Amino acid sequence: MNLFTTEPVQVVSRQETGRNPMNQPTYAWLAEGDPVQALVAPGSTSDVEGSIRPDGVEVIYSLHWPKTDMRSLKGKRVEVRGEQYTVIGDPQPYTDANTPGDWNRPVQVKIVSG
Repeated sequence: MNLFTTEPVQVVSRQETGRNPMNQPTYAWLAEGDPVQALVAPGSTSDVEGSIRPDGVEVIYSLHWPKTDMRSLKGKRVEVRGEQYTVIGDPQPYTDANTPGDWNRPVQVKIVSG
């Protein structure tokens, strides 16, 4: 019996989708494989500082990533609860000895709106 409730999280990566009329590559953010079941912990929210975005808000979530998915998340986005968040940095797993449960990698993600 699992005491934690997971949510589906879809990894999204920037992929080449074709060429424009000037033969330059075009890109789109597309789903990468099947969604994973991660623990989602809402984190901090804060106003974006500065006069450029006076109504801007930054939201950060902490995701706890399953041990079964060891792909790199550097430079990727994830879709959580219908919104795309940017992965912060290059998340690395804890050692297996320190994580007896199903999740071993903390992943910080953020979105800025406004």
